[in-house]
Amino acid sequence: MKPVSIPAVASRLWVVMNPAYMVATALAAARRDRRGRAEETALHYLCLIYSDESQWPALPKPEYDQVLGEYLAYLEDVRKSGHYLGCNRLQPTSSATTVRVRNGRMTATDGPFAETKEQLGGYFLLEARDLNEAIQLAARIPGARYGCIEVRPVMEVQ
Repeated sequence: MKPVSIPAVASRLWVVMNPAYMVATALAAARRDRRGRAEETALHYLCLIYSDESQWPALPKPEYDQVLGEYLAYLEDVRKSGHYLGCNRLQPTSSATTVRVRNGRMTATDGPFAETKEQLGGYFLLEARDLNEAIQLAARIPGARYGCIEVRPVMEVQ
């Protein structure tokens, strides 16, 4: 672990935004759900997209373009259906910085927290009437064919 100065970390934050921050920002903007229901009846689910990030650059261009087109079609579909609340694609793990505070001392390390076969590549924040509907929506995310989609209910902070 190589400690990094706080200014160096701050300059990289624009590249590696915390997914929890992105979700909180999207939730703050969504006062009512897209179908006009009261805020307290809206159920929000975070669909985390995991895959082996090394597979994407290895795809032939026609296949990559096809998958990209499928993502754009999915995005348009969930927007039109009123399920969409937000989404973002993340930079590769090589651009990540891991921050830890132990005994009052902050350290920042280049790279991801853990070595895993699949990495978090992005997310969709969706609205659904229940977990079953959220799972059905997640199954249509193109990345489900290349890795997995973790569906988590969002615990909103009041």
